[in-house]
Amino acid sequence: MISKVYFPRLVVPASAVIVSFVDFLISGVILVGLMVWYGFAPNLRMLALPIFIFVAFAAAMGAGLWIAALNVKYRDFRIVVPFVVQFGLYISPVGFSSNIVPEQWRLLYSLNPMVGVIDGFRWAILGGDTRLYWPGFLLSVSLVLVILITGIIYFRTTEKTFADVI
Repeated sequence: MISKVYFPRLVVPASAVIVSFVDFLISGVILVGLMVWYGFAPNLRMLALPIFIFVAFAAAMGAGLWIAALNVKYRDFRIVVPFVVQFGLYISPVGFSSNIVPEQWRLLYSLNPMVGVIDGFRWAILGGDTRLYWPGFLLSVSLVLVILITGIIYFRTTEKTFADVI
């Protein structure tokens, strides 16, 4: 079917990212409802949320393209992915603030592309005295763009062999 009928193979990894994006939007509506319920007044930083959402979407899409192409080429790669995701959770500032990272290591820590995204969400939603580390955020955005562009290129070059492997 994949080799007989034209089917844009890029749709398959994109669909997984889009489904997660819809889940994210539903969670965002619940967050807004809770903010209204508890009387949390948003500030103007909330207007920057679409930027952080776009960077997170691009990071997920780029990583998804790489993983999808590698999974088709190397079948055992799917076993490694949960470990990589779990390791990524521990090195990302999800349960802690990245402000605890010493200043001399902040730029190196920002090599994790999700650091800028998570810090950006925290900065935009929580407001207050939360600071956004701009050099780290720009580094994260640059890395996300590299991951996305190389993911598209690698996926497009290897998709010609997908029908042979599947």
